[in-house]
Amino acid sequence: MSVDSRFTHKIWQEQELSKMVEGGVKFPMLSDAGGRIGRVYGVYDEAAGVNIRGRFLIDPDGVIQAMEILTPSVGRNVSELIRQIKAFQHVRKTGEATPSGWEPGKVTLKPGPDLVGKVWKAWKPDMAF
Repeated sequence: MSVDSRFTHKIWQEQELSKMVEGGVKFPMLSDAGGRIGRVYGVYDEAAGVNIRGRFLIDPDGVIQAMEILTPSVGRNVSELIRQIKAFQHVRKTGEATPSGWEPGKVTLKPGPDLVGKVWKAWKPDMAF
């Protein structure tokens, strides 16, 4: 989503994205003309008239579970975004906790009194990579 028009998004899809990703990006790009949505999320830059780059992971209940705001000159990590989505889905489904760097199939933690003071037994920092 950006303050750009749907026509600008169409050109971006046809002239740029379709050359980076075969067939282009498969999800719609939304226009936030005037920055109304950007203001709600605190990413609208009034002086420049643009939304600052940000991503928000919002659960099915409408609760923001994660957000990241970056300047335009710093690229985002799509693999990390997908990893986080999978982790949030796993947590929601199972109630388990996913430690740093968790990937599907890796160790999870089961929150509760038995875990207190013993996380170090179940998870090691090198497991984050």
